[in-house]
Amino acid sequence: MDLRAELLKSIWYAFTALDVEKSGKVSKSQLKVLSHNLYTVLCIPHDPVALEEHFRDDDDGPVSSQGYMPYLNKYILDKVEEGAFVKENFDELCWTLTAKKNYKPDRNGNSVVSHQDAFKLWCLFNFLSEDKYPLVMVPDEVEYLLKKICTAMNVELNSCELEDYLSQEPQGQAGLTVWQFLDMVNSGRFLRGIEQEAVSMAVEEVYQEVIEDVLKQARSRHVLGHKPGPCPALVLIPVSRVQGYLWKRGQLRRNWSERWFMLKPSVLSYYMSEEQKEKKGSIALDKHCCVEVLPDRDGKRCMFCVKTPSRTYEMSASDTRQRQEWTLAIQTAIRLQAEGKKSLHKDLKQKRREQREQREQRRAAKEEETQRLKQLQEEKERKLQELELLKEAQRQAEILLQEEEQRRRQQHEEMQRTLEIQLREAEQARASMQAEMVLKEAEAERQRKRILELEAMQERLQEALQQEVKARQDEEAVRYAQARLLAEEEEKLKQLMKLKEEQEEYIIKTQREKQVLKQEMENKNKCLEEAQKQLEEVRLNRQRVDEDVMAAQRKLRQASTNVKHWNVQMNRLMHPIGPGDKRTNVSGVFAGYQPLLSRRDSSLK
Repeated sequence: MDLRAELLKSIWYAFTALDVEKSGKVSKSQLKVLSHNLYTVLCIPHDPVALEEHFRDDDDGPVSSQGYMPYLNKYILDKVEEGAFVKENFDELCWTLTAKKNYKPDRNGNSVVSHQDAFKLWCLFNFLSEDKYPLVMVPDEVEYLLKKICTAMNVELNSCELEDYLSQEPQGQAGLTVWQFLDMVNSGRFLRGIEQEAVSMAVEEVYQEVIEDVLKQARSRHVLGHKPGPCPALVLIPVSRVQGYLWKRGQLRRNWSERWFMLKPSVLSYYMSEEQKEKKGSIALDKHCCVEVLPDRDGKRCMFCVKTPSRTYEMSASDTRQRQEWTLAIQTAIRLQAEGKKSLHKDLKQKRREQREQREQRRAAKEEETQRLKQLQEEKERKLQELELLKEAQRQAEILLQEEEQRRRQQHEEMQRTLEIQLREAEQARASMQAEMVLKEAEAERQRKRILELEAMQERLQEALQQEVKARQDEEAVRYAQARLLAEEEEKLKQLMKLKEEQEEYIIKTQREKQVLKQEMENKNKCLEEAQKQLEEVRLNRQRVDEDVMAAQRKLRQASTNVKHWNVQMNRLMHPIGPGDKRTNVSGVFAGYQPLLSRRDSSLK
């Protein structure tokens, strides 16, 4: 802890004591008085101009701690020099201001500690408190301080009772304020049956050791309530064993004189008596000094010496134990100087704080690990539940899959039966179509025979034509009379030719349709052969085949009707004409063209 932080703690108490309304603000007149007193006790030259300038009466309102800090830092704390003032006087000033308002001892005089001891405990509290405002002392430091006081009185502290007391306090686990700490000490709960004088001596002893830096050396940490640690050389013992009387040998006259010695980290001072009014000298200690044990001589026993770069100091203790304690204490002071440490207890306090922080970090890490394990356990349980749900879902899915597979198998079997039925129906349709084709072929054969008969008839008609030509030559006389009839016959011939052309076109169309029908029949046969391999396509092919068959049937029926119609027409037109009949002669003329039409029909077929 640096000097500025120590001073700020005491000033904080003085500032809060002046804050009567507890609003966090203090009137400017009170801050002027406080600043003036701080100038005085800190031995800083007064600067009334800066004081008045900062606290000029432009605003009569109070000033908060944040508003006072710039002035405090710039004009007071920045000018403080360590060793230029008596810190005890500074602490007494701040204590006087804050104790008047906050410290309330027993009015009946039953307090365990006196007002002066309360001031020293207040100083010890400030030294051991945390560097956070409002100031509190954590339970570990409370136990440490009480154990030191009890150890100075050779009394053992009841740690369990202290824990119970702290647990009963509203904020005991977070730390105690100085007024709670003083109330706890004054309650006598931990110092039962001990006289006030003994308590005062113990408080004084601890105050000198911790605040005044009077070095002390102990045999073990358990005396002071510490657990064993890595630095056994820094443990302390009661003050009376290292501040006391020793025999010292003079440098010039070499005579032995009894002196009161007091050891601090940087200096070993000696006085005429324990009142410390007349200082006889001091021995500056640094890393170049050392302590050595000397053999007994000149009637002196338990001798040792302190060697500095400029001189060797010979001293004699009353017994071996006292010599050992002094030599160990001086060696500790020399080691502190070599390590560049000004105060042993500041170093110990920092180490205790680091240990607490490490414990807090370990506890936080343990809690975090516990929380993480708990989360992992919850995650594991959740995943197990999800796994059970997944297993159940899988079982349900397997059941549904089996049912679906069975239903699909049934559908497949039903579809296969349906396709087989359709295939049989298609085979029957194919057989019926083949029978119909046989009938059509028979009908075509009859038509061919009829054409042959017509050709024979054409030959006979041709012979008759020749006879008619001869008869016409013979009847040339009557041709002029029959000219009009011939013109009519020619007109009828044109109509006949037109009908013949239409018949030829229809015959060609019928042949094409027959070829298309044959091609379709071949396609149907192929489709029927592939029906067994492609069961899925049978339905569509069957519908297409049905449509094609129905179209073919319609066409065949139409063709049959047309053939019958033209047969009737041909029979009507080809009726033989008898000789001597005028209409017969005309029909004979038409009959002369019939063979030509028949040959043409045969060639088209």
